[in-house]
Amino acid sequence: MSLVELIAQADERGLAASGLACLDRCVPLLGGDDEILRPLWASLAESEGWGEDWGERVEQARAKLDVPGVGAGAGVPGGRGFAEGEASVLAHRMLGAVPVDRGAGNLREWADACSVAALQIHRLLDAASDGASSVTARREGRTQDMSPLVAAELRRQIAILEVLSAHGPAGLRQALALSTEGRRVLRAVVSRRARGRV
Repeated sequence: MSLVELIAQADERGLAASGLACLDRCVPLLGGDDEILRPLWASLAESEGWGEDWGERVEQARAKLDVPGVGAGAGVPGGRGFAEGEASVLAHRMLGAVPVDRGAGNLREWADACSVAALQIHRLLDAASDGASSVTARREGRTQDMSPLVAAELRRQIAILEVLSAHGPAGLRQALALSTEGRRVLRAVVSRRARGRV
């Protein structure tokens, strides 16, 4: 199934995990450490009444990550490059849009938006050109001439939704591992681009 189809069929917990995984991979653009979203993952892992403290933990993460001035300096001498600035803006929008209400409609809209934003972020930061005019084609399964960074992000998004669909809460550990791998990749890309501007 395409990424669009997987999101359409996911349950509430799967949608929350999918969106959270996209956000987790983009933490390097938010100025946070690697453990900053771990309480939200823990909220999803609860077997009974999962996510009862989801809204509270969302607000805590926002308070720690959404610091005024983060992402400033985009496209100015000595600051971030244009691509990094745009990517940071997209990551902050993902964080700002996390629904505190765990209703399926809210979570599906957020997970879908996070999927698009995460792919766009990887596209902005990829040194290679992506052949498609938008990430929409990638999400619908048209993968010809994909750039390496975008292709890897698409594979992770699909793999996370598939493992959650197949294993439910038991798949969260694997989903987190996939997301952690992606975060390391993105952190390395951001660091490499920063060194290139020195």
